[in-house]
Amino acid sequence: MTVVDEGPYTCSFQARNQPRTAHVYLIVQVPARIVNISQDKSVNEGDDVNLFCLAVGRPEPTITWKDFKYGRMYEGEFLDITEIKRHQAEEFECITNNGVAPPDTRRVKVTVNYPPVITDVKNMPAQLGKTAILRCEAMAVPTAAFEWFRDDRRPVESDNTLKIKNEKTRSLLLFTNVTEKHFGNYTCFASNRLGASNASMLLFRPGAVYGRGASLSACLSGLGFWLGLSVSFLVKV
Repeated sequence: MTVVDEGPYTCSFQARNQPRTAHVYLIVQVPARIVNISQDKSVNEGDDVNLFCLAVGRPEPTITWKDFKYGRMYEGEFLDITEIKRHQAEEFECITNNGVAPPDTRRVKVTVNYPPVITDVKNMPAQLGKTAILRCEAMAVPTAAFEWFRDDRRPVESDNTLKIKNEKTRSLLLFTNVTEKHFGNYTCFASNRLGASNASMLLFRPGAVYGRGASLSACLSGLGFWLGLSVSFLVKV
């Protein structure tokens, strides 16, 4: 049976040799079904996001959007998010229902891109001849690429006493045999196509004294270097 079968019908029959007639109107119900919905989206933080979900059915179905992260529900075919924030990146589910059959559902994934933010930086004491680790963790979408620099502005490279291990959200400097040349200031530089962030940390011998003057000088020198590097990075992009 289809929608074209809907309409008035007449039933005729004999009862005690008398003709009888009954009139009925056939209503054809059709389960709610989603026929068009937004594709998965990748947007930059601060952009406006507009999602749509179109459905058909008889009787006319209702359409609801479900926010999985916070459990909120929104009525209507359209879901608009103004100036989306990174914490709003998630899956949104469209639910359509008209009571004829179980609801029809489909999901849209929204990815929010943002520049790196370094979240885990600390100075580390180290003993000569021992192992040590410096950690740099950065949250970013797309995932950040990492680089390390020494206080003399040279890029850090792996050798037989030092290894760089890059993971999805962090980079590690692994010192397998600490020597005098390893002590000093290290700067982690995290970048993606939206921007960059950097942070510095010390690998130091326990008990070593670092004067205020030396620290201030190193800070000012490093600031000039990173401003120059950041400008260079932006120009490249």
